[in-house]
Amino acid sequence: MLVRAWSHEPAEEILARVLKSNLLNKQTRARLADVYRRAFLPRFLKGPIPNAWTLVRPLEDAEAPLRLVRPVYYWLTALAEPLLGDFCREVLFAQANGVRRETGTDDVLSWFASKGCPWSADVSKRVARGLLAALRDFGILEGKVRKRLAHTSPPLPSLAYIAFCLRLQGANSREVVLHKDWQLFHLSPDEVERAFLHSHQDRLLEYYAAGSVIQIQFPADSLEEYARVVTR
Repeated sequence: MLVRAWSHEPAEEILARVLKSNLLNKQTRARLADVYRRAFLPRFLKGPIPNAWTLVRPLEDAEAPLRLVRPVYYWLTALAEPLLGDFCREVLFAQANGVRRETGTDDVLSWFASKGCPWSADVSKRVARGLLAALRDFGILEGKVRKRLAHTSPPLPSLAYIAFCLRLQGANSREVVLHKDWQLFHLSPDEVERAFLHSHQDRLLEYYAAGSVIQIQFPADSLEEYARVVTR
């Protein structure tokens, strides 16, 4: 909702309108302001990709379904929240390429300990449960009590859209395939290549590889145009 309401106007003016209209239907203005300050601002305005809302807004304008747009929101959130991104890369990615596919609070707590997190036991448990719940909501994990890696991969249009965003961020074709951000989705370079080959068949992009030479071409020049391609 905030992404849809945002624009290149001064942030203070937009936030004032959002607060006045109670866009998120929160009980208090303070709660809505808290969501803006703690979530939207660090993820979509001042995160590793400045003004990241502009990357996902074209999908919203194209009325992309939740299953397609959710992986893009997860990608941007994991980049801006190191706790989320690092856990996925260092723990879940290893599990995805091994035998064990279940994870739980104890696994997160052990990872916290290895990182030297200075929180109390109660705080650590709350953060661990919140981390697992967020990954479940993003479709990375599934299960109520004992979480496990989701059996399904993100939709091809979502992966193709993220690849297009990486290209806009300056990655060349080979760097796109080998990009570490695919680990957030538990995808190895070989799996990424297979996804791109299927995307080629679906005319989401053109993928060519000959040895170490890789070329990826997209049927659009702008995010707005490509959002229409992936949501067609």
